Amino acid sequence: MRYREIDWFNPYILILLLILFVLISLPIHFKSRPLLPFPSGQLFLYILIGMIFLSLGIESSIYILKKSKTLKNIKKRSSDVYSKEDNTKNLTDYRISLKELPLFGNYSRIESVLIVLILFSLVLQLINFYNLGGIPLFSGYLKSKAATRIWFLSFMLFLPSINILLSKYNRKTHYVLLFLGLLCFALTGYRTTPIAILLSSFITIFYTRNISRKTKILFVALIIVLLLAIGFIAVRSIEWQHWTLNPLELISYRAAFTLNVLDRITYHQAITGGNLLYSTLTGYFTSTDPRVLVGEAVLLKHHSITSTIFGPVLLDFGTVGMIIQMFLMGFVLGTLHILQKHNHGVCTAFYSIILAQSIIWLETGPTDLIVFIFYIIGILLIVYKLNIIHKQNN
Repeated sequence: MRYREIDWFNPYILILLLILFVLISLPIHFKSRPLLPFPSGQLFLYILIGMIFLSLGIESSIYILKKSKTLKNIKKRSSDVYSKEDNTKNLTDYRISLKELPLFGNYSRIESVLIVLILFSLVLQLINFYNLGGIPLFSGYLKSKAATRIWFLSFMLFLPSINILLSKYNRKTHYVLLFLGLLCFALTGYRTTPIAILLSSFITIFYTRNISRKTKILFVALIIVLLLAIGFIAVRSIEWQHWTLNPLELISYRAAFTLNVLDRITYHQAITGGNLLYSTLTGYFTSTDPRVLVGEAVLLKHHSITSTIFGPVLLDFGTVGMIIQMFLMGFVLGTLHILQKHNHGVCTAFYSIILAQSIIWLETGPTDLIVFIFYIIGILLIVYKLNIIHKQNN
């Protein structure tokens, strides 16, 4: 298979990155003993179980679509609809309607609305900075208060809008909006939001553009630099902590520490009884941080703690809960991946968003309301698209 034909962002990338995450943790484990002891064999057993059921979910989605002949119908309908070499024909995925008639110059109504939503989300972020009284990236105190309801609404609007815009419309000027959004959310001091923006946008562009290998390498390099820079600056800006690790050591330490937390959780399962999930779904309204609850349950300290993609569900519902979670994640990602390959546009945008957020979850864990909302939208999108395909082939 040639390089350009490799589907680098199929759902199985989660397994590859999970293995990489474990490997990244190894150097600091040996350097920091006994502060960070090497995890027990049980940890690796649970990681293996999680990967197996993620794979089963992905394969089940493929099997069901093939068995119901849906996959064959998708490919039949998508033939000659889209060409990577001419992304301006992207609009042929949709019926010509008033929504696609020019509104401002040669900007269609949908494109104009998306741009307005993006600009509005950036204004909200600036208002958030004003209310905080500074830039959270350079202050641990401000960072602890940055995830406000305004921030939540801003990110909720920006991430889908920029990805739909990039997937449907091929204009170089749209990359300016991407850069502005990346800058605004990087200044919050959180690593996850700018990484989600850049990674999801890269995945969207990967599937909707015929981009060169150099461009792909540039995107990957930028993601790595952002991960190192934002994490290092934010940590060094926390007034009550003093770190002597360099950026590379810090990445390894965070991975090792997170795996140590998960190791402890495997021996203390289901002790929160669903409280983490409840606080995740209601946290923005009750000012509760689910990751602080993880810290209290595992380390008996009031600290925000990451516990990998397996940690929170193991704390809440044990092994059975983890198996169900990983299977459902694989099924949703697998189904969306198939749909977006043959129906670019909204499907590609939300597959990119959900995959990017799931990659981030490999470290942080499913403790973000906004990602649950994106998953729900993804499920509704699957039902809607499959229903259309079923009706049009009967």
